[in-house]
Amino acid sequence: MKLYFAPGTCSLAQHIALIEAGLSFEAVQVSTKTHQLKDGSDFYAINPLGYVPVLELDDGTRLTEGPAIGQYIADLAPQSQLAPANGTLARYQLQSLLNFLGTELHKSFQPLFTPGTPEETKAMAHTKLASRFSHANQLLAGRSYLTGETFTIADAYLFNVTNWARLVKVDLQPYANLAAFMERVAARPAVQAAMKAEGLLK
Repeated sequence: MKLYFAPGTCSLAQHIALIEAGLSFEAVQVSTKTHQLKDGSDFYAINPLGYVPVLELDDGTRLTEGPAIGQYIADLAPQSQLAPANGTLARYQLQSLLNFLGTELHKSFQPLFTPGTPEETKAMAHTKLASRFSHANQLLAGRSYLTGETFTIADAYLFNVTNWARLVKVDLQPYANLAAFMERVAARPAVQAAMKAEGLLK
């Protein structure tokens, strides 16, 4: 398999998941500025929308959208417990978390990363992020990970997105559970391996 990624973007969650699952894959770096691969080929030929992650399977089939790719990875390696079994209530609860992370937390960063965003819009984005981080903090009360004591693809996604907080000057200290979660996840060997592979850790 091939994972098309860009360092530090939302593809980090799938990079982590692949390593956690113990699956064999090739990491292919994409430039978010030029939308080209290192060999100069056009990434739009891989994903017409031009963004990562993309997971290319052995038969050439390509999957896009992080939450879908994460669940595929988890189902390839059920022993990793990265997602509950399909058809269970726990799996639907995981999907609920993935939707929250994608639509409410991940997307709330977009105005802060977009050049030319008016200051008023940025202020609204900060307010929304505070609310969403507060909710994530409550979800983590009394537990190590979002679903309990087992690390899942939702945790990889939350870690990935929350890691952007420092880039937009969001202080995580008011969210003690979330701050502790970030330290806990950052210490996982698979997380360190993925971040080193992307040049995010020395």
